[in-house]
Amino acid sequence: MRPNRSLARRPRGAAILLAMLILTLVATLAAGMVWLQWRGIEVETSERARAQGEWLLNGALDWARLILKSDARAGNTVDHLGEPWAMPLAESRLSTFLSSDDNHADDSGPDAFLSGQITDANARYNLFQLYGAQGTSRLELQNFENLCSAVGVPVTVADTIYAGLGQSWSTTQSLDNDPSQKDANNTMLLPTDVEQLAWYGVDPKQLKLLEPYIIIIPAKTNVNVNTAPPEVLMAAMGINRGGAQAIVLQRAQKPFTSIDDAKKAGNVPPPANPASAVPLNIDVKSDYFEVYGQLRYEQHVLRERTLVHRVGMQQVDVLRRERLPPDVQ
Repeated sequence: MRPNRSLARRPRGAAILLAMLILTLVATLAAGMVWLQWRGIEVETSERARAQGEWLLNGALDWARLILKSDARAGNTVDHLGEPWAMPLAESRLSTFLSSDDNHADDSGPDAFLSGQITDANARYNLFQLYGAQGTSRLELQNFENLCSAVGVPVTVADTIYAGLGQSWSTTQSLDNDPSQKDANNTMLLPTDVEQLAWYGVDPKQLKLLEPYIIIIPAKTNVNVNTAPPEVLMAAMGINRGGAQAIVLQRAQKPFTSIDDAKKAGNVPPPANPASAVPLNIDVKSDYFEVYGQLRYEQHVLRERTLVHRVGMQQVDVLRRERLPPDVQ
């Protein structure tokens, strides 16, 4: 009697199928292990690049501090747009900075590109003037309304921001006196940057128009007539656009060395009652600056904006530091 061949093939077929399943399982596990190892290397590389990028951006901030200190040590009593700090740092490969050193003469530095710029924060209208240590001021509200009108923003936006800042300031003062009220429903923190003014219900599109002209610095500041745009000069000095443009044209030829000269150039009318006149918040020098830094390192782009306060000739304090998305300045 002949053996049944189909029955003989079944064990061999099952063995082959089992071997193929085992091989597939081993290949899948091996591929998963390779992928996990590759993913770990990618994460470690990305973290290392990020840490190195932050370290390099610290170098950009140190560069800005050095320039601001050098400007103060030079004995300059006037700050204007023709000074070295106002010149932007064009994007340059990091190795070009190292090549000036005899120990790094070979251009073998990292593939990183650094750029930066220092802008005058005193060239913008400080919203702290709207609430400040003495509470809100109707005169400052009128100045802010003039600024909004000059940039094409409805005056109602100024009223909304004024009311919101006043409420936040009152709440902050109440919390300082009675910390137990910190969980109250009306506790709204004071904004630290312009975008946060949207908390008060302001249209972000309107804030985008105002952003180049306003800033929030937690201290009383003056507007620098040598660096401020015409719209800010109109608000700070209570003059029309023609007077502000006259100031801009005259300072381009020679920076102002006194606020009296700026008043004459802008045709600022004398006060009706000099004894009770409120002094203008203007000056010819600056103490607050914003530092923009950008680093392109491998496939990463890091951008930062830092608000600094220059105190005397030896000190530049960091007040606020924030990371920016790649497409925002």
